[in-house]
Amino acid sequence: MKENNLAFYLKIYFKIISQDIKSKMSYRSDFIISTIGMIFTNIAGFVSFWIIFRNFPSINGWTYNEILFLYGFSLISLTPVQCLFDNNWNLRTHVYSGDFIKYYFRPINMFFYYQSEIFDVKGLGQLAFGIGTLAYSWHKIGLAVTPLSILMVIVFIITASLVMIALQNAAAATCFWLQNSFFILDFVNKFRDYARYPITIFNPVFKFIFTFVMPIAFIAYYPSLVILRPDSIPLLSWLSPLFGIVFFFLSYKFWMFGASKYSGTGS
Repeated sequence: MKENNLAFYLKIYFKIISQDIKSKMSYRSDFIISTIGMIFTNIAGFVSFWIIFRNFPSINGWTYNEILFLYGFSLISLTPVQCLFDNNWNLRTHVYSGDFIKYYFRPINMFFYYQSEIFDVKGLGQLAFGIGTLAYSWHKIGLAVTPLSILMVIVFIITASLVMIALQNAAAATCFWLQNSFFILDFVNKFRDYARYPITIFNPVFKFIFTFVMPIAFIAYYPSLVILRPDSIPLLSWLSPLFGIVFFFLSYKFWMFGASKYSGTGS
């Protein structure tokens, strides 16, 4: 009998990713170089903020340490999509080659099995850098450290991560209909660089786009306000966890709908 409980899926998941990690670690030099590259990329973002704030004490009411808080928050929020859903980048290849048909013969959820095949270990370097940046800025701003504040930031980071995961899921799933879907996925991925900034520094048009069209403001800006600006938390900040969950669910349904239309001969 096919099992569908959480323990079963966790057991399967760890078995699958352990094989992927073993295969990656067999090329240790590649792993080390790519990890170092990711760390230096994140350091470059850190340094860019430092250079900007050497000339300006604040940007539209946001201080250096507050921007660092958003940066660290965004790095942590983006880690799950980097580590757990990196296989979305290979989806179009599997679809066009016809290899995707094999996922129909697995006795478990297709989306789960496909995403489980790859775990991007180097994303853990991004996670560590993000935690360090968030902790540093938290201390510099002088925010209180309480069990409630820690719980809130964990919950809001987890739900915020669902936004970028959902965007990538939806963009990747377009390959079931479009041959040149890579450009859609790449286009969506480039927007995540803007998640580290408060949307108040953009003009009204981009504020609307980053909130309701390409909702990257829910990756760091809105959820961070719950911790950074507790005296004036907008409604969208409180709604951001619900938004992340709903958006992820819709992207999952869209991905699965695309998979249901797959013919096995490519698109």
